[in-house]
Amino acid sequence: MKGILIVACAVLVLSGCVTAGNERMKGQTQSSVAQKITEGKSTKADVLAAYGDATQVSFTDSGNEIWTYEYTRAVPTPQSFIPIVGLFTAGADTTTTGLVVLFDKGGVVSKYTMRETQGVVKHGIAH
Repeated sequence: MKGILIVACAVLVLSGCVTAGNERMKGQTQSSVAQKITEGKSTKADVLAAYGDATQVSFTDSGNEIWTYEYTRAVPTPQSFIPIVGLFTAGADTTTTGLVVLFDKGGVVSKYTMRETQGVVKHGIAH
């Protein structure tokens, strides 16, 4: 029994959390973004300096540019580490931080929105 406990603790320590996306978005809040981006004033160069390359770039029908930034952190659920049970009920709790910036044709921020969403990813056999 002691051996199983040691193995379970080792797996827990080694598996930790998983992250994906733009690392500069880590820990960002509405307030911290508002300190770096000002609608009608900040430029593409300002946003690029603050957050780096966008995760996705798209355009509106009128030709305005949209930059999207995302950062996701996933933490395995406790049942993922239970032998045999984890095969059926494994999963992770996720937190995604997203920033969408709309630039006018002059390259100035016309609008931006920041959001944080919570979710669950399930990947056991039972899901």
